[in-house]
Amino acid sequence: MNLSDAALLVAAGLAAGTVNAVAGGGSLITFPALIATGLPPVPANVTNSVSVFPGYVASVAGSRMDLPRGRQLWSLLPTTIAGTIVGCLLLLATPARAFEMVVPFLVLGATAVLAFQDPLRRLVGHPADLSPRRRTVAVQSMVALGSVYGGYFGAALGVMLVAGLALVLDTTLARVSAVKNLLSAAVGLTTLVVFALFGPVDWASAVVVAPATVAGGYLGARLVRRLPAMVLKTVIVVFGTAIGLYLLWRALR
Repeated sequence: MNLSDAALLVAAGLAAGTVNAVAGGGSLITFPALIATGLPPVPANVTNSVSVFPGYVASVAGSRMDLPRGRQLWSLLPTTIAGTIVGCLLLLATPARAFEMVVPFLVLGATAVLAFQDPLRRLVGHPADLSPRRRTVAVQSMVALGSVYGGYFGAALGVMLVAGLALVLDTTLARVSAVKNLLSAAVGLTTLVVFALFGPVDWASAVVVAPATVAGGYLGARLVRRLPAMVLKTVIVVFGTAIGLYLLWRALR
């Protein structure tokens, strides 16, 4: 790795950490940067998943005051870990082409869910009107789907988690974002363990990217707390749409 490659990875890590904390999708910055340094796609994807984990931890630290209290939050972690392992195994065991064609529509669909959150809530029911059991099943299902996606690809994981959780949680978007950060960190830790044991990680690149994601993740999480809910929602919707269209273009070219 030469000096220009290292500088590119540091800049990409800083930007990705910030974007992941605010809206999600920072992996679409670090993944192309890793490709640009000469890594093949699969090692780049695996290395990217390992590299962004410290940034997720920093995001949790920056948004910890907005995390809800109680056992319900921690009950989501086993589902997150199990779903992530399934996603990691899919990545290591199956061809990526078919999933690459599905991913853009998943991202665009998740973004649409967030954009039309209020009409959808009127259609499926507001979280406050659901029975505790139905609400628990809905939250666990959203987390499971997001975790499988995060283990397989990871890019736009934050967008998908925010969109799903905002639909089934009766709380502010800042608190939803804080929960997203915690679950993203759990996904990141699980992928780190699985790929460190079984994946083709380029550790030199990971060591360069990871510290930069820490600084960006903490700063981004602090920024979320200062943004009005409508501004934050607009940022996530716009960024999610851009990510989905970019992934669709890349899959079809």
